[in-house]
Amino acid sequence: MTEKQTHEQRMARKKAVIDERIAKATEERGVLILLKGNGKGKSSSALGTMARCVGHGKKSAVLQFIKGRKETGEFLFFRDHPLIDWYVMGHGFTWETQDKQQDIEAAQQAWAKAVELLQDPSYEMLVFDEMAYMFKYNYLPLEPVIEALQNRPRNQHVMITGRVMPQGLEDIADTISNIKDERHAFRQGVTSQAGIEY
Repeated sequence: MTEKQTHEQRMARKKAVIDERIAKATEERGVLILLKGNGKGKSSSALGTMARCVGHGKKSAVLQFIKGRKETGEFLFFRDHPLIDWYVMGHGFTWETQDKQQDIEAAQQAWAKAVELLQDPSYEMLVFDEMAYMFKYNYLPLEPVIEALQNRPRNQHVMITGRVMPQGLEDIADTISNIKDERHAFRQGVTSQAGIEY
């Protein structure tokens, strides 16, 4: 058998497996996607997926639980888009604010807005950026969040980012990606830069 024939047989077997999986995937509904891990790119991945959604004419919203500044490149790019609502709810990272009560209040205000979004079927994609930290620092109880996610409109997609996800969220998630950190320029003395880190 020639190399070409071997390749063709291998690809035919692979195609049959993939075609079978596609045929079995018939359910259409919103999915819960968790982007976790210590690596760079969780928020960027979520926003890239949102851009794909918006490209298909689907209304979306971003709710940032920690990032307290509005001059990030993604905010500047998306802020005027008619299909995107953007909410910057945090005051910055915890080590910057050094005010736990303020951080808890900001988390609660952000969650109140999230509940509104989760009850609005006009939104097909929600990005809850840095939300996982709310559970790590005990700023929000997990149970009401799980309940709201499970009772959202059937076709609404939700993406949640953060380094460490609570087990309860992982238990109900449809897709989980773990973004690893193998190397980061910051640890080599390279400063954060517009267009790369923000």
